[in-house]
Amino acid sequence: MKISTKGRYALRLMLDLAAYQKGAPVSLKDVARRQEISDKYLEQIVSVLNKAGYVKSVRGAQGGYLLRKDPSEYTVGMILRLTEGDLAPVGCVGENAETCKREAGCAAIRIWQRINDAVNAVVDDITLADMLAWQQDADVSAGT
Repeated sequence: MKISTKGRYALRLMLDLAAYQKGAPVSLKDVARRQEISDKYLEQIVSVLNKAGYVKSVRGAQGGYLLRKDPSEYTVGMILRLTEGDLAPVGCVGENAETCKREAGCAAIRIWQRINDAVNAVVDDITLADMLAWQQDADVSAGT
């Protein structure tokens, strides 16, 4: 399994909002500059996040985006599944598993299921608040 650019950028966008919103909307242009991501690409991603109710759009001169919930209420898994879909390594396991005629005699399915379980356990255990703390620790270590 490989996380696409869309998934990685969605995570960076949400983390940036968590770090910089401070009660006021954050402009996509500011996020784009800080994250070195095209603002056009961020517009596509924020549209998905907005439709899912993860972010709130604020119009006007001081407009931008805000997280709808506290960073501790968003898991990495929530964000990645929204942008990537099921995180299963193969089609025969996961939330939308395809029926496979070889499943009954397939030894490999145990591997795929364990990989799927491990990935989901990790991404569902890490919140934006955790990532924000890690980012702040990294900033302190880097002297910024």
